[in-house]
Formats: sequence, structure tokens, C-alpha cells
Amino acid sequence: MKFIDEAKIYIKAGDGGNGVASFRREKYVPMGGPDGGDGGRGGSIYMEADRNLNTLVDYRYTRKFLAQRGENGRGADCYGAGGEDITLRVPVGTAVYDLNSEEALADLPRDGMRVLLARGGKGGLGNLHFKSSVNRAPRKCTKGEPGEEFELRLELKVLADVGLLGLPNAGKSTFIRAVSAARPKVADYPFTTLHPNLGVVRVDSERSFVIADVPGLIAGASEGAGLGFRFLKHLQRTHVLLHLVDLAPFDPEADPVADAIAIVRELEGYDPALAAKPRWLLLNKLDLIPEAERADRVEAFLAAYRAATAFAAPCFSIAAISGEGCKAVTTQVMTFLETLAQERAAAGEEAEAGRNADAQVQSP
Repeated sequence: MKFIDEAKIYIKAGDGGNGVASFRREKYVPMGGPDGGDGGRGGSIYMEADRNLNTLVDYRYTRKFLAQRGENGRGADCYGAGGEDITLRVPVGTAVYDLNSEEALADLPRDGMRVLLARGGKGGLGNLHFKSSVNRAPRKCTKGEPGEEFELRLELKVLADVGLLGLPNAGKSTFIRAVSAARPKVADYPFTTLHPNLGVVRVDSERSFVIADVPGLIAGASEGAGLGFRFLKHLQRTHVLLHLVDLAPFDPEADPVADAIAIVRELEGYDPALAAKPRWLLLNKLDLIPEAERADRVEAFLAAYRAATAFAAPCFSIAAISGEGCKAVTTQVMTFLETLAQERAAAGEEAEAGRNADAQVQSP
């Protein structure tokens, strides 16, 4: 199945049915009075996250969704039936934006989460509602309200704890193959990864995390070079980024330091919040460097890189193709994620305690 992570759709909730002006006319009932019923409510449109879906391909070809209109009211106090609601199922991690204003309307990061996108119109009132002591035969009724309508942009952001960054052929796909059961395509030419890949990394029998591999970036990605940087949205939900750097590029004129800095600049140009996430360096392809030269090559890279970027995060030397050094990386990542979860849980408990204290103070 082709991976689709963006779609544009049009939705319209059902209009409300019209109320009716009607009078009871039966034999032996000379003054039956008004009996016009209300129109039914139009159907609404909901969106629900479903963990069994992993792409927005269903919305690439079917782009218009119209909910059912409410039935009109009828005489004899008959109210119109309401229109049926529509539920659009999307992958977990889908965000919804108004296509015209780019306003964020909904975000569905959990399975089963359900939001109302377009509310159906209310049904009109029949003349039954307008009778009074001074108006015994009202001929007034109202029309149903129109349902809400929107043009939407759906954007899928994959859910992962860790994201991989780097130039094409830096070894991201090889790394995710080394630490998880994921099997993305690996080849000796750039841009072998054309869509995000997810892998589950099991540190031991009870601890694991999810890692995401996205297509490689190059300098000028923000201007459309390479595959651009639209896949970076899949890293916005991660907690830590692993930046892979090729220490032994095939091009003798390539500068690993300049290439690594270019990736950072592209991150900053795309989203400062993404660039501010914790980012660790993985210096890859040590297997292509003579063992006697490895320490000097790593030290020289770090000295130049830190001088240019003031980088102070953890750094690991690895050979992804053989798995050398990968276990140490996954162990440290697991520890980082567990510590982060504990800190967030503690912060949540403090916030809850503060709310309870405020409630007690405000209570009489």
C-alpha cells in the first residue's frame, strides 16, 4: 500500500429538516388546532483515531463527505427523523487543519479518540410551537438550519519516541535494522528511504521504545532540494532525535562537520521547536575507518563541530552495519525516556495537587 501522509477533503454536515405548518382536520373534531411537527436534525460528521490504519490513502481518492439531511416535519404531530452521522476513521497521530486559515481544528494522538468536526443543522420548528391563547391558528413555521461545512487538510504525524536524522546514506535505515525488527530498504545510492519507517526497539523483555526513520535531508531541503523537508513533521512528536553522521563518506571532498551543521540549519528553518528537542550524535561507519585512526577522526570531528555549534549533548561512535556500539545507544535512550516519563508524572502530580489545593481554598 502506498504511504499517504497528507490529504485534502471537503465535509458538510446535514442540513436540518424544515418544520411544517399543518392543522388537525378530522371528522367530529371541528377545532383541531395546529399539529405541524419539527424537522429532524441533520447528521454530524465525526473523526475517530483507529490503530488499525497506518496511512491516509483512503482520503486520497474519496474527498467529499456529505452527511444526511434531516427529514421535514409532517402533520399529526409527526417530527422528522434526524440524519445519520458519519464517522471518518483515520490513523492514530492524525492532525486536522482548516484548509483556508490553517487553523488547527483537532489532533488525535490516541486510539479511539473521537472529535466532532461538523455539527448538523437544527431542525426547523413546526407551527405547533407557535400556538398561544391569542394565536389559536398559527401559520408560522421555520426552516432547518444549514449544517457546518469545511475544507480540511489532514496530516499524519507518526507516533514514535525517537527519531533518526541525517543525510541520505548516513546509515539511518541500517541503524534501525540493527536495533529493531524493521526491515527498510538499504542500498548504496541516496534516497533509498522514500517514506517513514517505524521499528520497535526491545532493550529487554519488559522495556521497549518506538523509533522512526524518515527520508534523508540535504542542504537546501527547505527550498525543495532532494525530497524537501515535509517528512520532518513525523519527528515532531518524538522525545529525542538521533543525528547520524557519516564519518567515512565516499566523496573525498565531503566535510562531515559541514554536512552535520547543514542538517541543524534545516531543522531550525523548518521548526525551531523541533530543533530545540534533545539531539544526540551518532558517528557512524567506523568500520570503514582503520582502527588506529578512529579515535583521532572522532576527536577531530567533535572539536570542529562543538566549536561551530556549542553542542554539548551525548555522542556515540557506532558501526550500524555490524551493530557495534548500537546496544549502548539503545540502553542510554531507554534510560533517558524512563527518566523523562518519571519527571512528567511527578509534574502532573504536583499540578493535580495544586488544583486540589485551589479548590479547597475556593470552597465555602
